[in-house]
Amino acid sequence: MVDSWASSEHARRTMRANRSKNTAPELAVRSLLHARGLRYRTNYRPERSLRRSADIVFTRRRIAVFVDGCFWHGCPEHLAMPKSNVDYWVSKIERNRDRDRETNELLRDAGWTVLRFWEHESPADVADAVTAAVASAQPITGRSQKRHTQARASGTQRVPQAGQSGSDATTSSSSD
Repeated sequence: MVDSWASSEHARRTMRANRSKNTAPELAVRSLLHARGLRYRTNYRPERSLRRSADIVFTRRRIAVFVDGCFWHGCPEHLAMPKSNVDYWVSKIERNRDRDRETNELLRDAGWTVLRFWEHESPADVADAVTAAVASAQPITGRSQKRHTQARASGTQRVPQAGQSGSDATTSSSSD
């Protein structure tokens, strides 16, 4: 066995099997949101300069949703600290919590609404809270709208070509 954070090969396999995205709680919430007609991006970086992805993102409403795992994010109700390598795990989970706080602050400073939920929370309750936040948020003009407006001002038009939809092709009316 390679010297690592795992106390045994079995522990290593178990921890590696834990998913970092598309977890069962995330999928349950996404399914409910989709059934309500809401559309969103998944595992998406709300701010390109921020090397962190939210589980569910409503880009035009600037809402980032995180469904945090109780173990990895240190849920005060359900965290069961492993009995071996305790120092490693305490440090690891504290770094995760610090990163979560920093992510919240950076996104809020950039104008995002940040919603965080624990994996043990009812998917229906989470979906209700997210739906309410989306309904109350004002849509913003997205970057794609800005690019479209700038392109039209510069003489670039979107013209569909054979086999393409209108959003797939771009031609320029200016000569090179």
